[in-house]
Amino acid sequence: MRVHICAVGRLRSGPERDLLDDYLSRFVKTGRGLGLGPVKVHEVEDRKGGGMTAEAKLLEGALPKGAVICTMDERGKVMSSPEFSQNLARRRDSGVSDLAFIIGGADGIDPSLRAQADFSISFGHMVWPHMLVRVMLAEQLYRAASILSGSPYHRA
Repeated sequence: MRVHICAVGRLRSGPERDLLDDYLSRFVKTGRGLGLGPVKVHEVEDRKGGGMTAEAKLLEGALPKGAVICTMDERGKVMSSPEFSQNLARRRDSGVSDLAFIIGGADGIDPSLRAQADFSISFGHMVWPHMLVRVMLAEQLYRAASILSGSPYHRA
């Protein structure tokens, strides 16, 4: 199952970029034998300042045709890492070929795009900077692949 991270904004060089690249690399290596991956990051940027509506159109354009859509949203379901890994495995096992995670900009995700989502996940009730959410999602993808492979990375 191919994984797509569709996000508003460009992640520049720096510690967040290094962490993102590291966790995505780990995910690809661990997930390959599990039918998870590859992963592709699609970055969009609204240079005209159209807000959430313009960002939603750009994000929609980045989504692969027929992808299952998950929004990263504070209103989404809070789940444990094992629950997240089982969610990925269930979708993979049901024949999903593309799973797209959407990360909005500073104002969040336009309601029209949220309505198109198949499911929504939250990293808790706090609001996180969208650049950090990419890193947190990448780590959870790697952790999910580790859990599914029986690796000792996840200790609970």
